[in-house]
Amino acid sequence: MELIWQNLLNWLQSVGMHLGQRLPSDLAPAVTQVADKLDLPSLLALAGALGWASGFRLYAVVFLVGMAGALGWMPLPAGLAVLQHPALLAASGIMLFVEFFADKIPGLDSVWDIVHSVIRIPAGAALAAGALGADSATMAMAAALLGGTLAATSQAAKTTTRAAINTSPEPFSNVFASLVEDGLVVGAVWLASMHPLVFCVVLALTVVLMWLVTAALFRFLRALFTRLAVVFGRQTHRMSPP
Repeated sequence: MELIWQNLLNWLQSVGMHLGQRLPSDLAPAVTQVADKLDLPSLLALAGALGWASGFRLYAVVFLVGMAGALGWMPLPAGLAVLQHPALLAASGIMLFVEFFADKIPGLDSVWDIVHSVIRIPAGAALAAGALGADSATMAMAAALLGGTLAATSQAAKTTTRAAINTSPEPFSNVFASLVEDGLVVGAVWLASMHPLVFCVVLALTVVLMWLVTAALFRFLRALFTRLAVVFGRQTHRMSPP
């Protein structure tokens, strides 16, 4: 706990808020050792986690990763150092608070997803590029394609799942699905940072499963809308004057 508090004081000092002493010099090698853990598999896992989780909860990803980096819980590559800035933490924290409740209201959650579909995918691409592209434009482009594709996959799965859930009038399934997504974001970031190779395997299997689920739900929704169109068409025909 003392080390966490010292890391918080160090971060506050780095942005000009001097509330305590800096980290002792004898702990500098430990900090360097943590930073050295960002090898290529770790960076790939982090890029994949940021892109994939952004399709669910963009603001949660930005806030959690930024705060983890600011407190020293998680080493961040140079391209993601901006996530630790106080202004970005405040903005993402506010939006995270709003999204946490908006995502659990039936109907509003689908509207929220549609509006944010144009934000989450490019943001997921940008975050993945920031994780891998500090020293190479080629790696940045490859990471952006990876992050954008993963964000689009999770966004599509989320949107179709919520649309299917909203065909039921009860609100509890929406709340449950939203809480599951909250847990998936936290779990993905943690697993990617602690066990990158395991995360990559789990992510590959999850993406394939999401494609299958999205295709099945899309067929279900298309059939549902077709039946509704037929029913409303019959009612309109009956109500029309002879």
